[in-house]
Amino acid sequence: MIRLSTLSRRLERGQKIVHDTGGLNMWVALVTAVGLMLVIEGIMPFINPRGFKRTLSAVTQAHDRVLRIAGIASMIVGVILLYLARMFL
Repeated sequence: MIRLSTLSRRLERGQKIVHDTGGLNMWVALVTAVGLMLVIEGIMPFINPRGFKRTLSAVTQAHDRVLRIAGIASMIVGVILLYLARMFL
């Protein structure tokens, strides 16, 4: 906590005052990301349940190697999107 006298001295010197949220912004971002992921994942079963079942059936029949390649490709695309968002947005 910043004392009032320290705060007034900083204001007199023109220093910026940064409010410490104690990591709250990180939790807000994490909960937002998980919520958005759940919404996006829920779209297909809501709109087309039969197609979703067929897709899940095809996934269970796929070889482990194919699933691993799809998983790593998805992670790479996600990391690139996160990087671009942090750099340019």
